[in-house]
Amino acid sequence: MVKINRSSRSVYGIQRNNRYFSAHLIHLSILSVLGLIVTLYIFLANVEERQIMMVSALPVSRIIATHKPFLMYGTAWKKEETAKYVQQAIRTGFRFIDTACQPKHYNEAGVGAGWTAAASELGLERSDLFLQTKYTPYPGQDPNNVPYDKDASLTEQVRQSLAVSLQNLRTDYIDSLVLHSPLPTVEQTMEVWSEFENFVDAGKVRQLGVSNCYDYAMFVSIYERARIKPAVLQNRFYADSNFDTELRQFCKEKNIWYQSFWTLTANREALASKEVRDWADSLNLTPQTLMYAFLMSLGYPKPLDGTTNLKHMAEDVAIMERLQKGESIFKNEAELRKFAQLLGMPDL
Repeated sequence: MVKINRSSRSVYGIQRNNRYFSAHLIHLSILSVLGLIVTLYIFLANVEERQIMMVSALPVSRIIATHKPFLMYGTAWKKEETAKYVQQAIRTGFRFIDTACQPKHYNEAGVGAGWTAAASELGLERSDLFLQTKYTPYPGQDPNNVPYDKDASLTEQVRQSLAVSLQNLRTDYIDSLVLHSPLPTVEQTMEVWSEFENFVDAGKVRQLGVSNCYDYAMFVSIYERARIKPAVLQNRFYADSNFDTELRQFCKEKNIWYQSFWTLTANREALASKEVRDWADSLNLTPQTLMYAFLMSLGYPKPLDGTTNLKHMAEDVAIMERLQKGESIFKNEAELRKFAQLLGMPDL
């Protein structure tokens, strides 16, 4: 009968367990370090996006995160019927709404009434919608109906304008605040932009943009000087500006939304051509919905659509939803380039 030295076995067991636990601790330490490295990489890779989108604890609009193509409902010139049309647009399927603190052309309070009525009717939350408004410098305002003190400093004008917008739109934050047009000098423009950035820091605004800026050097200057970069450029889409070819390329490279307006109005002749009409007919579309499909298929453009015709609203939302589901209206880049040529565009 073999006698077992219990003390020797115990010592051996302790030594073996110590080696096991030491190896286990080393393994856990390596995993922890790797986890920290990955976390740091992800954080640094998204610093610019965090600056724009994660500026406060307020809920970010959920529809932005989908990265799906969309149309924006434009609300200019709808006057006392603004609320009715905004409610109808949301009921039809629009979720991105564009307006401005500019009583001369927009009824911003009507937008507030319209979206809240639609949200109540459809059971939508604020984060299901995207509200974009603009600060309009004094030269773009009706002198008899300015929504801020025209004699105040630029910084104070911007503060007053945002306060009016928040009240009109019945919300405590704006998804996108756009400078309606650059000011006469870069210095004045950046003074306004600096206050815009303060709004983002305070959680009152999600992202920033510029409109009616056709000067490439001016827009690039704003971009380079800005602490919080423009996320939007909203311009007329027409031949007189060469379809913003250079600016659109910059937007594409910098992941900036190019929001087109006058998309249909300024291109009526091209859309009425036999080639475009035949192409649209072959797809059971209208020339107008084919135009919207073209721009949304490029990815970065977000066309504004201001229709008040309920049938057209439904047609436009239908083509948007087909693209959102992954359908390709244009089979390949060659077809996109062919359509661009029919419009008179020098390049995509």
